[in-house]
Amino acid sequence: MASRKIQEINAGSMADIAFLLLIFFLVATTMNVDSGIQRLLPPMQEEDVKPNDVKERNILLVFVSKANDIMVGGKRMDISQLKDEVKRFVSNPANEEDLPEKKEVSIPLLGLWQVSEGVVSLQNDRATTYEMYIRVQNELTRAFNELRDEVSMAKFNKKFMELSDEQRDAVQKAVPLRISEAEPRNTTGGK
Repeated sequence: MASRKIQEINAGSMADIAFLLLIFFLVATTMNVDSGIQRLLPPMQEEDVKPNDVKERNILLVFVSKANDIMVGGKRMDISQLKDEVKRFVSNPANEEDLPEKKEVSIPLLGLWQVSEGVVSLQNDRATTYEMYIRVQNELTRAFNELRDEVSMAKFNKKFMELSDEQRDAVQKAVPLRISEAEPRNTTGGK
């Protein structure tokens, strides 16, 4: 029997096909983007500059215990009440002495505006559940978003997210997002 020579397959076009498939999957695949909690960190201060002291009346202390209990200003509170308490604190509608001071600021598109000096200081126990931590963060953010919507509706007759960039910038200056997060602590002792 005569030996037959087996023909080789041209693999040059296989590389082209593999390359085209790779390009197709890169273009057609979507990547999930994780969105976290958005917070603007304060600018780093120079060594010779001392941080400004915040007056006690301008700070609302929010603490979440290891049992997921919420203490606001030293009083126990249900999470359903947190948003409204933060709004009341930050806006200080009756200009009460035990609530934050207001500073008159000239803001483009709004004119002279009474900007709250209020800061919400959030601290939690290390044993706080992640779910409760996120719920508290959401309520705090909701409070500031609702205050911004109220200013937007009063001045521009639109919700905050519907404003132009310039209008949104003005409202953000009128209602700055001031949430400070302290280092978590252990209330059970030890590390």
